[in-house]
Amino acid sequence: MTRAIWSAVLSHWRRMPLQLFTLVMGLALATALWSGVQAINAEARASYAAASDELTGGFDRIERADGGSISVDTFVALRRAGWLVSPVIVADLDGTQVAGIDVLTMPDFVLDDSQSVTPSTPTLWVAENVKITSKTVTTVVDADLPPGTAVGDIGVVSDLTGADISYLVVNPVQPLFQEKLDSISPELVILEASGETDIAQLTDSFHLNLTAFGLLSFVVGIFIVHGAVGLIFEQRRPLVRTLRSVGAPLGQIITVMALELLVIAILAGAIGVILGYFIASALLPDVAATLRGLYGAEVGGTLTLRPIWWISGLGIAVVGAMIASIRALLSIARMPILKIAQPRSWAMQSGRGQVVLSVIGIGLIAAAGILSLFATGLLAGFAILAALLIGAASLVPVVWTLFLAGTERSASGPIAKWFWADTRQQMPGLSLALAALMLAMAANIGVSTMVGSFRNTFQGFLDQRLASEVYIDTKSAEQGQNFVDWAAGRVDAILPIDKADVNISGIPTELYGPVAHQTYRDHWAFLSAKQDAWETIHAGDGAAINEQLSYRGGYKVGDVIVVAGVALPVVGVYGDYGNPIGQVIIGRDLFLQAYPDSAATSFGIRIAPERMSEFMAEAREEFGLSGQDVIDQNALKAYSMEVFERTFTVTASLNVLTLGVAGFAILMSLLTLAGMRLPQLAPVWAIGLDRRQLGWIELARAVILAIGTAVIALPVGLALAWVLLAVVNVAAFGWRLPMQVFPVDYAVLGIQAVVAAIIAAIWPAVRIARMPPADLTKVFANER
Repeated sequence: MTRAIWSAVLSHWRRMPLQLFTLVMGLALATALWSGVQAINAEARASYAAASDELTGGFDRIERADGGSISVDTFVALRRAGWLVSPVIVADLDGTQVAGIDVLTMPDFVLDDSQSVTPSTPTLWVAENVKITSKTVTTVVDADLPPGTAVGDIGVVSDLTGADISYLVVNPVQPLFQEKLDSISPELVILEASGETDIAQLTDSFHLNLTAFGLLSFVVGIFIVHGAVGLIFEQRRPLVRTLRSVGAPLGQIITVMALELLVIAILAGAIGVILGYFIASALLPDVAATLRGLYGAEVGGTLTLRPIWWISGLGIAVVGAMIASIRALLSIARMPILKIAQPRSWAMQSGRGQVVLSVIGIGLIAAAGILSLFATGLLAGFAILAALLIGAASLVPVVWTLFLAGTERSASGPIAKWFWADTRQQMPGLSLALAALMLAMAANIGVSTMVGSFRNTFQGFLDQRLASEVYIDTKSAEQGQNFVDWAAGRVDAILPIDKADVNISGIPTELYGPVAHQTYRDHWAFLSAKQDAWETIHAGDGAAINEQLSYRGGYKVGDVIVVAGVALPVVGVYGDYGNPIGQVIIGRDLFLQAYPDSAATSFGIRIAPERMSEFMAEAREEFGLSGQDVIDQNALKAYSMEVFERTFTVTASLNVLTLGVAGFAILMSLLTLAGMRLPQLAPVWAIGLDRRQLGWIELARAVILAIGTAVIALPVGLALAWVLLAVVNVAAFGWRLPMQVFPVDYAVLGIQAVVAAIIAAIWPAVRIARMPPADLTKVFANER
């Protein structure tokens, strides 16, 4: 009996190959977008881990609590107190992260064979494609190094960069007795290796956003699968009735169908993983550029086939298929033995289910509204997004049914009434595809609103911040001082850009001490501030902080913050868009008092525009600076905007892919319904509408559905944008953007949706227009 059931069930695909294609490709596309995003995330996190292990071997390390450097005297004191630690210098050299290690004290298992031997000449081991311009060292390519990094002896790196000890690697084998760390140097803390790396923490929000897009794409794909499975099982009702009539057990039939779906899910999942690999390979270079530009994180440009993402891809394909088929399998299990498939009864049953959908949709949207008022944090933000999108998707068929019922009652003429009634009857088969289209469009509207708001705000922010006409980067502190002496009589003002890395309330923070100059008063805008904030800062009696530190540290204007060993009131909070960490600005004298050995290597130059070109050329020639070291204001703004646009390249690509998947959903639904709609089309054809007119009606229906879905998607997308800007962005990055609307962009997106719907409807419309009259005539001879 089992063999006969298998044969009968599989015979459906010989008669309906298009449905098999719909099911497999819908699930494969959903899996492809999900597994592609997971592949990108896995590759990036592997790069972070490799970079961390290359420097610390995965062991604990000792750092200063304020994020500053460790003196040699402190290192010596620790060694004398019995601490087996090894110093590491991490510094930037020509855009490359260079690590200096001590081969004498570093645990042997951290180093490879080549790095554990001190060469006779100063040497740096560099990753592939890394170029070091220094003429005093020899470079050796090491393919095992993470991208954008180099490793060398601590003395060599110290001479090249002038940097002090960044942290100490703790040998896992320590003496039984040693002095406590806080008694030797109370400013030191131990960081356990089990925690995330700093760069991994900074990029968590970026990867979470990618994961959210992958999950959204997967949900859109599952809508396709759910719709396809529903249509397939509806068409199989006569088959189930026949099998049960000849004695086949219902449980055995359902088991065979479930196993059939499992096999299809594994096949579709495998196809999806392969497609996901190519999607990830295409997007990875843009992701790597984004992470490098935003966070300084280096990610390799090639993709590795890692089990974590292809196994998750297969797993989510199987889980998704099972979730999408539960309702259909339950419907078969509860079906009376002699019940047959009737489109009208299917529509009525679907109407009863819409009451449940209405309750679920309204409840989820209400929950999203309540969460947005009281909940905070990244997980809460994504919970709001999930409730909003799922709730809105649940209401799509309800809204359409109510609208179509109203238009049917108000329509005049038999053709118009038939058109709206026929469209309403198709809702059970089209509702999931329309919900998928609504989700894709809402995501596009929400993300485009967020990106557009960010772009406009960021451009204004650059105009305020990049006030100096020219920016200079020198190679060393000595060259920086020589430049200051040379430029003093040639420019209107020299603004040194000197900073120190500190830690405030556990938050990595950049500390700046700018000189007192009118430029900052004229161009630096505060979100909130006390009167005469800049005068207070320059006098050393106050500090300004960026919005990130204000949000994460809980500081506001008037609070006291301890920085550089001094308690200062916060006199201003400023926007700092695009920066993932905190910032503090204090007076120049106070800064130099805390960091007397600090020497600026970067400078902002105020100079008359007509003298810029001549000055830049002279500076390059005098100090041997490259074009990247001497940059005018406009070029720096252009570069910053280039980084900004690159940041959202992946987001835009995922938006396009999601909209494409939704278009595919409409195409497959219309094609599947076209074969089921002969009983509705034949009577209309018989009373005088020719096949070409029926084809045009199908195209018109697709346009109306697309326009109506776009109207539904607009408020959902704007609500999505608000959540992204006011909740998710604040939790992820620590700053909030003003929301702006872009009607032209929404109109373009609506046109794109209509075009996608027309393209999806052309094939079904052509099939109806070319349908042989004999097929339509047979309807009246067969039982329906």
